[in-house]
Amino acid sequence: MGQLIDGNWKTEKLVDGGKDGKFVRKDSGFRNWITADGSAGPSGEGGFPAESGRYHLYVSLACPWAHRALIFRKLKGLEDHISVDVVHPDMLENGWTFQTDGGPAQGDSLFGNSYLYQIYQKSDPNATTRVTVPVLWDKKQNCIVSNESSEIIRMFNSAFDGITGNTEDYWPADLRDAIEEVNSRIYTTLNNGVYKAGFASSQNAYDSAIHPLFDTLDWLENHLATHRYLMGDRLTEADWRLFTTLVRFDAVYHTHFKCNRNRITDMPNLWAYARELFQRPGVEQTVHFGHIVRHYHYSQNNVNPFRIIPINPSPDWHKAHKRGT
Repeated sequence: MGQLIDGNWKTEKLVDGGKDGKFVRKDSGFRNWITADGSAGPSGEGGFPAESGRYHLYVSLACPWAHRALIFRKLKGLEDHISVDVVHPDMLENGWTFQTDGGPAQGDSLFGNSYLYQIYQKSDPNATTRVTVPVLWDKKQNCIVSNESSEIIRMFNSAFDGITGNTEDYWPADLRDAIEEVNSRIYTTLNNGVYKAGFASSQNAYDSAIHPLFDTLDWLENHLATHRYLMGDRLTEADWRLFTTLVRFDAVYHTHFKCNRNRITDMPNLWAYARELFQRPGVEQTVHFGHIVRHYHYSQNNVNPFRIIPINPSPDWHKAHKRGT
Protein backbone atom coordinates (compact mmCIF):
# COMPACT_ATOMS: atom_id res chain seq x y z
CA MET A 1 0.00 0.00 0.00
CA GLY A 2 1.09 3.58 -0.44
CA GLN A 3 -0.05 7.12 -1.03
CA LEU A 4 0.79 10.21 -3.02
CA ILE A 5 1.97 13.16 -0.93
CA ASP A 6 2.62 16.48 -2.68
CA GLY A 7 2.77 14.61 -5.98
CA ASN A 8 5.47 12.22 -4.81
CA TRP A 9 5.22 8.57 -3.93
CA LYS A 10 5.59 7.74 -0.24
CA THR A 11 5.48 4.33 1.37
CA GLU A 12 2.49 3.99 3.67
CA LYS A 13 2.85 2.38 7.09
CA LEU A 14 0.81 -0.76 7.59
CA VAL A 15 -0.14 0.17 11.15
CA ASP A 16 -1.42 3.39 12.60
CA GLY A 17 1.64 3.97 14.75
CA GLY A 18 -0.45 4.06 17.90
CA LYS A 19 0.49 2.31 21.09
CA ASP A 20 -2.07 -0.44 20.50
CA GLY A 21 -0.31 -1.62 17.32
CA LYS A 22 -3.56 -2.04 15.37
CA PHE A 23 -3.82 -2.02 11.58
CA VAL A 24 -6.15 0.71 10.31
CA ARG A 25 -7.36 0.64 6.69
CA LYS A 26 -7.92 4.03 5.07
CA ASP A 27 -10.90 4.81 2.87
CA SER A 28 -10.78 4.78 -0.91
CA GLY A 29 -10.41 8.18 -2.58
CA PHE A 30 -12.36 7.96 -5.87
CA ARG A 31 -16.07 7.26 -5.43
CA ASN A 32 -17.86 8.01 -8.69
CA TRP A 33 -20.29 5.53 -10.26
CA ILE A 34 -20.95 4.18 -13.72
CA THR A 35 -24.72 4.15 -14.22
CA ALA A 36 -26.88 3.05 -17.13
CA ASP A 37 -27.69 6.64 -18.17
CA GLY A 38 -24.72 8.51 -16.70
CA SER A 39 -26.64 10.04 -13.82
CA ALA A 40 -24.84 10.43 -10.51
CA GLY A 41 -24.66 7.41 -8.24
CA PRO A 42 -24.83 7.27 -4.44
CA SER A 43 -21.56 9.23 -4.23
CA GLY A 44 -19.33 11.31 -6.46
CA GLU A 45 -20.27 13.01 -9.73
CA GLY A 46 -22.33 11.97 -12.74
CA GLY A 47 -21.13 11.74 -16.31
CA PHE A 48 -20.10 8.08 -16.42
CA PRO A 49 -22.68 6.26 -18.57
CA ALA A 50 -22.35 2.55 -19.28
CA GLU A 51 -20.71 2.22 -22.70
CA SER A 52 -18.98 -0.75 -24.26
CA GLY A 53 -15.23 -0.25 -24.56
CA ARG A 54 -15.13 2.99 -22.60
CA TYR A 55 -13.82 1.66 -19.28
CA HIS A 56 -10.65 -0.14 -18.22
CA LEU A 57 -9.89 -2.10 -15.04
CA TYR A 58 -6.51 -2.28 -13.32
CA VAL A 59 -6.26 -5.25 -10.95
CA SER A 60 -3.90 -7.41 -8.97
CA LEU A 61 -4.53 -11.14 -9.09
CA ALA A 62 -3.19 -11.32 -5.53
CA CYS A 63 -5.56 -8.77 -4.03
CA PRO A 64 -8.93 -9.96 -2.67
CA TRP A 65 -10.55 -6.55 -3.25
CA ALA A 66 -9.50 -6.48 -6.91
CA HIS A 67 -10.54 -10.12 -7.23
CA ARG A 68 -14.14 -9.14 -6.45
CA ALA A 69 -14.17 -6.86 -9.49
CA LEU A 70 -12.66 -9.53 -11.75
CA ILE A 71 -15.28 -12.06 -10.64
CA PHE A 72 -18.15 -9.67 -11.37
CA ARG A 73 -16.63 -8.77 -14.74
CA LYS A 74 -16.75 -12.51 -15.50
CA LEU A 75 -20.17 -13.28 -13.98
CA LYS A 76 -21.84 -10.39 -15.76
CA GLY A 77 -20.32 -11.06 -19.17
CA LEU A 78 -18.31 -7.85 -19.30
CA GLU A 79 -15.02 -9.20 -20.69
CA ASP A 80 -15.74 -7.81 -24.19
CA HIS A 81 -16.87 -4.46 -22.80
CA ILE A 82 -14.36 -3.61 -20.04
CA SER A 83 -10.66 -4.16 -20.76
CA VAL A 84 -8.21 -5.13 -18.02
CA ASP A 85 -4.53 -4.92 -17.06
CA VAL A 86 -2.88 -6.98 -14.32
CA VAL A 87 -0.13 -5.52 -12.14
CA HIS A 88 2.96 -7.47 -11.12
CA PRO A 89 2.63 -9.50 -7.88
CA ASP A 90 5.59 -7.73 -6.24
CA MET A 91 4.60 -4.49 -4.51
CA LEU A 92 7.75 -2.88 -3.12
CA GLU A 93 8.97 0.65 -2.34
CA ASN A 94 7.17 2.22 -5.32
CA GLY A 95 3.96 0.26 -4.90
CA TRP A 96 2.22 -1.78 -7.58
CA THR A 97 4.27 -2.03 -10.79
CA PHE A 98 3.63 -2.85 -14.43
CA GLN A 99 6.64 -5.16 -14.74
CA THR A 100 6.00 -7.81 -17.38
CA ASP A 101 7.83 -10.81 -15.92
CA GLY A 102 4.92 -11.88 -13.73
CA GLY A 103 3.00 -14.34 -15.89
CA PRO A 104 -0.36 -12.69 -16.63
CA ALA A 105 1.15 -9.25 -15.79
CA GLN A 106 1.70 -7.72 -19.23
CA GLY A 107 2.15 -4.04 -18.42
CA ASP A 108 -0.01 -0.95 -18.78
CA SER A 109 -1.74 -1.28 -22.16
CA LEU A 110 -3.23 2.23 -22.06
CA PHE A 111 -0.26 4.44 -21.26
CA GLY A 112 2.84 2.25 -20.91
CA ASN A 113 3.43 3.44 -17.34
CA SER A 114 5.86 1.72 -14.99
CA TYR A 115 3.86 2.13 -11.77
CA LEU A 116 0.21 2.24 -10.79
CA TYR A 117 0.70 5.49 -8.88
CA GLN A 118 1.25 7.17 -12.25
CA ILE A 119 -2.36 6.31 -13.15
CA TYR A 120 -3.49 8.14 -10.02
CA GLN A 121 -1.29 11.13 -10.87
CA LYS A 122 -2.68 11.20 -14.40
CA SER A 123 -6.21 11.33 -13.04
CA ASP A 124 -5.40 13.94 -10.39
CA PRO A 125 -1.88 15.43 -10.16
CA ASN A 126 -2.67 16.65 -6.64
CA ALA A 127 -4.00 13.33 -5.39
CA THR A 128 -3.20 12.34 -1.82
CA THR A 129 -5.29 9.17 -1.75
CA ARG A 130 -4.03 5.63 -1.21
CA VAL A 131 -2.83 3.91 -4.38
CA THR A 132 -4.76 0.66 -4.42
CA VAL A 133 -6.38 -1.86 -6.74
CA PRO A 134 -8.87 -2.22 -8.29
CA VAL A 135 -8.89 0.97 -10.33
CA LEU A 136 -11.75 1.61 -12.74
CA TRP A 137 -10.57 4.03 -15.45
CA ASP A 138 -12.62 6.10 -17.92
CA LYS A 139 -10.82 6.18 -21.29
CA LYS A 140 -13.01 9.04 -22.56
CA GLN A 141 -12.51 11.47 -19.68
CA ASN A 142 -9.02 10.16 -18.85
CA CYS A 143 -9.74 9.83 -15.16
CA ILE A 144 -10.39 7.32 -12.40
CA VAL A 145 -14.05 6.54 -11.89
CA SER A 146 -13.58 4.54 -8.68
CA ASN A 147 -11.07 2.61 -6.63
CA GLU A 148 -13.65 1.24 -4.19
CA SER A 149 -14.20 -2.46 -4.90
CA SER A 150 -17.49 -2.80 -3.01
CA GLU A 151 -19.01 -0.12 -5.25
CA ILE A 152 -17.39 -1.29 -8.49
CA ILE A 153 -19.03 -4.70 -8.13
CA ARG A 154 -22.43 -3.05 -7.74
CA MET A 155 -21.82 -1.01 -10.89
CA PHE A 156 -20.92 -4.19 -12.74
CA ASN A 157 -23.95 -5.94 -11.26
CA SER A 158 -26.48 -3.75 -13.06
CA ALA A 159 -25.17 -0.73 -15.00
CA PHE A 160 -24.32 -2.68 -18.17
CA ASP A 161 -27.37 -4.98 -18.23
CA GLY A 162 -28.87 -3.10 -21.17
CA ILE A 163 -25.68 -3.68 -23.17
CA THR A 164 -24.97 -7.30 -22.28
CA GLY A 165 -28.50 -8.61 -21.74
CA ASN A 166 -27.17 -10.31 -18.60
CA THR A 167 -29.71 -9.50 -15.89
CA GLU A 168 -28.45 -11.83 -13.16
CA ASP A 169 -28.80 -9.84 -9.95
CA TYR A 170 -26.41 -10.38 -7.05
CA TRP A 171 -27.74 -7.33 -5.18
CA PRO A 172 -31.50 -7.98 -5.18
CA ALA A 173 -33.64 -5.27 -3.62
CA ASP A 174 -35.54 -7.61 -1.31
CA LEU A 175 -32.35 -8.92 0.29
CA ARG A 176 -30.28 -5.75 0.57
CA ASP A 177 -30.77 -5.18 4.29
CA ALA A 178 -29.87 -8.79 5.07
CA ILE A 179 -26.87 -8.70 2.70
CA GLU A 180 -25.58 -5.48 4.28
CA GLU A 181 -25.78 -7.00 7.75
CA VAL A 182 -23.80 -10.08 6.70
CA ASN A 183 -21.34 -8.04 4.66
CA SER A 184 -20.63 -5.83 7.66
CA ARG A 185 -19.77 -8.71 9.95
CA ILE A 186 -17.70 -10.55 7.36
CA TYR A 187 -15.80 -7.43 6.29
CA THR A 188 -15.01 -6.29 9.83
CA THR A 189 -13.98 -9.62 11.30
CA LEU A 190 -12.82 -11.68 8.29
CA ASN A 191 -12.15 -9.82 5.00
CA ASN A 192 -10.31 -7.10 6.89
CA GLY A 193 -9.86 -9.20 10.02
CA VAL A 194 -7.10 -11.28 8.44
CA TYR A 195 -5.14 -8.07 7.87
CA LYS A 196 -5.81 -6.83 11.39
CA ALA A 197 -4.36 -10.11 12.71
CA GLY A 198 -1.51 -10.29 10.21
CA PHE A 199 -0.34 -6.70 10.54
CA ALA A 200 -0.79 -6.48 14.31
CA SER A 201 2.34 -5.26 16.05
CA SER A 202 1.25 -6.11 19.59
CA GLN A 203 -0.16 -9.20 21.24
CA ASN A 204 -3.29 -7.32 22.30
CA ALA A 205 -3.95 -6.13 18.75
CA TYR A 206 -3.55 -9.65 17.42
CA ASP A 207 -5.78 -11.16 20.13
CA SER A 208 -8.50 -8.58 19.51
CA ALA A 209 -8.56 -9.51 15.82
CA ILE A 210 -8.04 -13.27 15.82
CA HIS A 211 -10.85 -14.32 18.16
CA PRO A 212 -13.64 -12.45 16.30
CA LEU A 213 -12.18 -13.84 13.04
CA PHE A 214 -12.61 -17.45 14.11
CA ASP A 215 -15.95 -16.70 15.78
CA THR A 216 -17.14 -15.61 12.34
CA LEU A 217 -15.68 -18.67 10.62
CA ASP A 218 -17.43 -20.89 13.18
CA TRP A 219 -20.70 -19.04 12.59
CA LEU A 220 -20.31 -19.49 8.83
CA GLU A 221 -19.50 -23.20 9.21
CA ASN A 222 -22.68 -23.69 11.24
CA HIS A 223 -24.79 -21.57 8.90
CA LEU A 224 -23.65 -23.46 5.82
CA ALA A 225 -24.61 -26.78 7.40
CA THR A 226 -28.26 -25.91 6.66
CA HIS A 227 -28.00 -23.20 3.97
CA ARG A 228 -26.46 -23.45 0.52
CA TYR A 229 -25.46 -19.78 0.44
CA LEU A 230 -25.30 -16.90 2.88
CA MET A 231 -28.78 -15.78 1.84
CA GLY A 232 -30.23 -19.30 1.83
CA ASP A 233 -30.77 -20.62 -1.69
CA ARG A 234 -29.85 -17.37 -3.50
CA LEU A 235 -26.31 -16.57 -4.59
CA THR A 236 -25.53 -12.90 -3.88
CA GLU A 237 -22.65 -10.46 -3.66
CA ALA A 238 -22.21 -11.49 -0.01
CA ASP A 239 -21.00 -14.91 -1.15
CA TRP A 240 -18.49 -13.47 -3.61
CA ARG A 241 -17.15 -10.98 -1.08
CA LEU A 242 -16.56 -13.91 1.28
CA PHE A 243 -15.11 -16.17 -1.41
CA THR A 244 -12.11 -13.96 -2.20
CA THR A 245 -10.97 -14.28 1.42
CA LEU A 246 -11.68 -18.02 1.64
CA VAL A 247 -9.70 -18.81 -1.51
CA ARG A 248 -6.64 -17.09 -0.01
CA PHE A 249 -7.03 -18.35 3.52
CA ASP A 250 -5.06 -21.60 3.53
CA ALA A 251 -2.55 -20.33 0.97
CA VAL A 252 -1.48 -17.17 2.84
CA TYR A 253 -3.63 -16.06 5.77
CA HIS A 254 -3.32 -19.28 7.76
CA THR A 255 0.48 -19.12 8.04
CA HIS A 256 1.62 -15.69 6.85
CA PHE A 257 -0.99 -13.80 8.88
CA LYS A 258 -1.00 -16.22 11.86
CA CYS A 259 -4.67 -17.12 11.35
CA ASN A 260 -3.81 -20.70 12.20
CA ARG A 261 -6.41 -22.14 14.54
CA ASN A 262 -8.00 -23.89 11.55
CA ARG A 263 -7.63 -24.09 7.80
CA ILE A 264 -10.67 -23.78 5.57
CA THR A 265 -10.01 -27.37 4.48
CA ASP A 266 -10.54 -28.37 8.14
CA MET A 267 -14.08 -26.96 8.07
CA PRO A 268 -16.18 -29.29 5.87
CA ASN A 269 -19.11 -26.96 5.15
CA LEU A 270 -16.96 -23.93 4.36
CA TRP A 271 -14.59 -26.03 2.27
CA ALA A 272 -17.43 -27.51 0.19
CA TYR A 273 -18.99 -24.06 -0.19
CA ALA A 274 -15.70 -22.48 -1.30
CA ARG A 275 -15.17 -25.25 -3.87
CA GLU A 276 -18.67 -24.79 -5.25
CA LEU A 277 -18.01 -21.09 -5.87
CA PHE A 278 -14.57 -21.83 -7.34
CA GLN A 279 -16.18 -24.31 -9.75
CA ARG A 280 -18.79 -21.84 -11.02
CA PRO A 281 -18.26 -21.21 -14.76
CA GLY A 282 -15.42 -18.77 -15.34
CA VAL A 283 -14.48 -18.22 -11.70
CA GLU A 284 -11.40 -20.47 -11.72
CA GLN A 285 -9.93 -18.24 -14.46
CA THR A 286 -9.94 -15.33 -12.01
CA VAL A 287 -7.86 -17.20 -9.40
CA HIS A 288 -4.05 -17.21 -9.63
CA PHE A 289 -2.44 -18.92 -6.65
CA GLY A 290 1.05 -18.12 -7.94
CA HIS A 291 0.41 -14.37 -7.72
CA ILE A 292 -1.37 -14.75 -4.38
CA VAL A 293 1.45 -16.62 -2.66
CA ARG A 294 4.22 -14.55 -4.25
CA HIS A 295 2.68 -11.19 -3.43
CA TYR A 296 1.96 -11.71 0.25
CA HIS A 297 5.19 -13.45 1.16
CA TYR A 298 7.53 -11.39 -1.00
CA SER A 299 5.99 -7.92 -0.77
CA GLN A 300 5.14 -7.80 2.92
CA ASN A 301 8.63 -7.90 4.35
CA ASN A 302 7.43 -6.43 7.64
CA VAL A 303 5.72 -9.81 8.16
CA ASN A 304 8.25 -11.97 6.26
CA PRO A 305 11.57 -10.06 6.36
CA PHE A 306 13.60 -12.72 4.53
CA ARG A 307 11.01 -13.00 1.73
CA ILE A 308 10.98 -16.79 1.85
CA ILE A 309 8.23 -18.26 -0.33
CA PRO A 310 6.73 -21.36 1.36
CA ILE A 311 5.93 -24.58 -0.51
CA ASN A 312 2.29 -24.60 0.70
CA PRO A 313 -0.25 -27.45 0.60
CA SER A 314 -2.12 -28.20 -2.63
CA PRO A 315 -5.80 -28.77 -1.82
CA ASP A 316 -7.99 -30.12 -4.59
CA TRP A 317 -10.27 -27.25 -5.59
CA HIS A 318 -11.81 -29.43 -8.30
CA LYS A 319 -13.04 -32.08 -5.89
CA ALA A 320 -16.81 -32.58 -5.97
CA HIS A 321 -18.53 -30.35 -3.45
CA LYS A 322 -21.77 -32.37 -3.02
CA ARG A 323 -23.85 -29.37 -2.04
CA GLY A 324 -27.61 -29.43 -2.43
CA THR A 325 -29.92 -26.82 -3.90
